[in-house]
Amino acid sequence: MKLTVNNSIQWFLKANEKMQENKEYLTLLDKKIGDSDHGINMARGFQEVANKLPTQDYASVSDVLKDVAMTLMSKVGGAAGPLYGTIFLKMSTAVKGTDPVDYQTFTNGLEEGLVGVKQRGKADVGEKTLVDVWAPVVDFFKQGVDFQADQLVETAENAMDNTKDIQASKGRAAYFKEKSIGHIDPGSTSSFYIFEALAEVIREGE
Repeated sequence: MKLTVNNSIQWFLKANEKMQENKEYLTLLDKKIGDSDHGINMARGFQEVANKLPTQDYASVSDVLKDVAMTLMSKVGGAAGPLYGTIFLKMSTAVKGTDPVDYQTFTNGLEEGLVGVKQRGKADVGEKTLVDVWAPVVDFFKQGVDFQADQLVETAENAMDNTKDIQASKGRAAYFKEKSIGHIDPGSTSSFYIFEALAEVIREGE
């Protein structure tokens, strides 16, 4: 399978559906170790993305990713907007010139996105942030040769669940210190929804 412009649009439309469906849950998670606004911010930002993508005529997957990045940066409040915006902007640059996007190019894009968000958020694996989902997913992609929907969901979900046992050392959650242990990270959860949406697109393309 190769990722087309239509595939990439469907990816973010599905991601938006998940953000809307789970807005209250994301807010509940963030209420425990954050500012209580992650669900509201993600739902608002991805709704803006979903409103815009079908109305545009994109020449490449890179153009879709760039538009997603810029929309999230401008519409998502808190730290999530710049972080997710950085990921998709880096991905856009990495896949530019390849259309449709093959597995290896997409994997390179994910890796560039991970590097970018680590730099932007000054975060690494094991600090209870969305990096704790993106890093294992990147590793999973690097070990494969083609898109695998079921394994992708399993990898992302396990990584999300594992954040429950981590003590936060970045962002608002870091103020809770050891009290942050026992709670799943909201950013890791919204990242899981993004990869779950991607898996659905992969299944449809098989």
